[in-house]
Amino acid sequence: MKTSRRNFLKTTATGISTAALAGLGSAPAEATQLEEITKWDYEAGVVVLGIGAAGLMTAITARDRGADVLILEKAPEAHAGGNTRVSGQGYWCPSDSDKALEYQKAMSDGYPIPEDMAKVFHEHSIHVTEWLAEMGADMRTMKTLGEYPEFPGGAGYVCWDKKGNGWQRLWLLMMDNAIKKRNVRVLYETPALELIRDFKTGEVRGVVAENKGRKVYVKAKKAVALCTGGFENNQEMIRDYLGMPCAYPKGSPYNTGDGIRMAMAIGADLWHMSNQAGPDFNFRIPGKDWAFGYNFAPNGNGWIWIAKDATRFTNETYFTKHGKIPFHGIYIHVPTPLPVHCVFDETMRKSGSLYPPNYFFCWWAQIEKYNWSADNMAEIEKGWIVKADTLKDLAVKIGKDPERLEKTVNSWNKSCAEKNDPEFGRDPSSMAPIRTPPFYAAEFVPAFTNTQGGPRRNSNSQVLDTNHKPI
Repeated sequence: MKTSRRNFLKTTATGISTAALAGLGSAPAEATQLEEITKWDYEAGVVVLGIGAAGLMTAITARDRGADVLILEKAPEAHAGGNTRVSGQGYWCPSDSDKALEYQKAMSDGYPIPEDMAKVFHEHSIHVTEWLAEMGADMRTMKTLGEYPEFPGGAGYVCWDKKGNGWQRLWLLMMDNAIKKRNVRVLYETPALELIRDFKTGEVRGVVAENKGRKVYVKAKKAVALCTGGFENNQEMIRDYLGMPCAYPKGSPYNTGDGIRMAMAIGADLWHMSNQAGPDFNFRIPGKDWAFGYNFAPNGNGWIWIAKDATRFTNETYFTKHGKIPFHGIYIHVPTPLPVHCVFDETMRKSGSLYPPNYFFCWWAQIEKYNWSADNMAEIEKGWIVKADTLKDLAVKIGKDPERLEKTVNSWNKSCAEKNDPEFGRDPSSMAPIRTPPFYAAEFVPAFTNTQGGPRRNSNSQVLDTNHKPI
């Protein structure tokens, strides 16, 4: 099939809309005019920014429709792949698009999505398993309810590839199909900086990027596809759009929201900027720009989270629905009364690793490969975990009110003895007292899977301006 600019946008609505699981992202906030370019360093029919699921599905789809494709990837090859590479490699695969749409509407209650956009998303989502099978995946499906089983239309399937290389299997499968089987070109360590626009027509004609310390100009004959992640590692955008003083990614730290700003620079409208898959609380190594995760699930039970005022603020063991907890008939984000500390005692320390070696995904496990010590002593010796002989001394060391912390722990111990948590309903089987010195505290931060906002699109995956017209 011959690929025109318009035909590419129409035929890859499936590839981009279905695969855009993370949003966008890639660098500063300017725009270069086509008339300023005197020489192109690279050319391709379709230029894709990002090599996660969205980027690879787009590249494969465009290549199969006859386009020459070049992927620009911000990260070095060893870190490439965005959130997709370090995810659990599973996905929700509904068998009925009408029921999936009903479920989507229930989840989006109060925040409606344009009907045509939601419809095209779910009409194509039911074919993802078929598409992956064509790529060589041997999919295993498991009948399940959605994350919110009380919502209508939530029944469906979760799918995994039965074969392949561990937790990166689907990403590696798509990499193989794009690069080895279809000869899609990739430039690693090449973050996009600006979009190049034709001043006369308004069309995006290419990208200014950085490669090996110099600016390069990349011409896109048919389309530029933004598939480069959210703003999980951009603290300024987190404060501006998510209403939190800070938060850290469990996925790729290369997602800094640059592509969103690039699109804004040429007049793109934004949507869903306040939505996120999170937060939940996890440990962060001081100075690192990523957090541990997925959920905090240590071996022992004698621990609590305390807020800035040294009180508990939530059911610590509630398995959050991607950062959402029930609240008076609706779901809200987990509150973030920072700074938050995890407090525990010597019995808890001896019970096993705070982060057992059964975590198989997220950045720290897949890329950094940090092995938390079995008795937590290495982390205590590094100063990541604060130690004190009394609760009052511990409170002073972490900047909390000593009397309040002691009162909070005494109340917790009473709840453990009575096997009842009247404040937050924590399951008695997950409760143990905090009473054996020395006592410990580790600062925990809001951590999340992804942000979900970005440039507004229509059902053809065309980015729209502030008048909702295609750019």
